[in-house]
Amino acid sequence: MKAKDLRGMSEKELIDQLISFKKESMNLRFRKTSAELTDNSKIRAARRNIARINTVIVEKRSAAKHSS
Repeated sequence: MKAKDLRGMSEKELIDQLISFKKESMNLRFRKTSAELTDNSKIRAARRNIARINTVIVEKRSAAKHSS
């Protein structure tokens, strides 16, 4: 996901996406352990998406603090 797309979402939608990517990340790690996963770059992509979403959530919360 692009950060630009994430910034257009509400905080509730971001949290839903975060939960989804965390579940996907866990599933990918299990599949890697059992040798079912052949493309390890998916784990890295999921981890980076989680970080990207967390960054946007923090940006939104700090913007809300400064505006009130």
